[in-house]
Amino acid sequence: MCKKYSKNPNKTSKNQVIYGIHSVKAALLNKKRTHKELILQENINFPIEKFKSNIKKIKLLDQKQFKKLFGNEQSTQGVVLITEDFLRPSLEEFLQIENQKNKSIILVLDQITDPQNIGSIMRSCALFDCKGIVVSKDNSPELTPSLLKAASGAAEIVNYFKETNIRRSLLNFKKKGYWIYGFDGSSNSKSDLKFEKKSVLVFGSEGKGIRDLIKKECDIFVKLKTQDVSQFQIDSLNVSNATSIALHEYYKI
Repeated sequence: MCKKYSKNPNKTSKNQVIYGIHSVKAALLNKKRTHKELILQENINFPIEKFKSNIKKIKLLDQKQFKKLFGNEQSTQGVVLITEDFLRPSLEEFLQIENQKNKSIILVLDQITDPQNIGSIMRSCALFDCKGIVVSKDNSPELTPSLLKAASGAAEIVNYFKETNIRRSLLNFKKKGYWIYGFDGSSNSKSDLKFEKKSVLVFGSEGKGIRDLIKKECDIFVKLKTQDVSQFQIDSLNVSNATSIALHEYYKI
């Protein structure tokens, strides 16, 4: 990403708090960040020497002090980084970069609000070369410590766009040559996953699915072929699992 970005809501230098060994390591390796403080619980296995030159201040706390400030080790893994968020492109600037590629995949998450799910989806995006996730500005979480931990470092390379109007974003994608695939479990949806090289995959929340307003902008409705075990009240995959399978199918193109 180049530094010459116009003013946009994704451009920020606010502080972020990042928990978890993998997420903190990834952030420390990101040269676009300016780090303020690394806080470690004593006896935690973390390669301090490797990252000493990347961080201004390193603080070691005993277990009692650490727990008082940040809660139990289970949620933080005994590692906390206070760092500035880095400059991120607007969606339009991101699309200009993507248009130069032979293949481009973008995820749109409609009304998915769980930070753990979004973090897991972000991790899959990083592994399957999807550099952009679009969510609704009003109904989606910020890049919170729990989301960043679930992403396990993927937030350093996957863009997270909070857009006011997802429908308008889909129309813009179409103008730029993308095909819009809506994942829907109805009987009318195709189970044969064949994607175009420029594809947008739309996933709705578990239970409610994609909103009707967003469905109107989908070119094709698809579903993942699964075993029928509805007699046991199992009728769908978790959305993070479903996106992983879909992204892998696209990655094989």
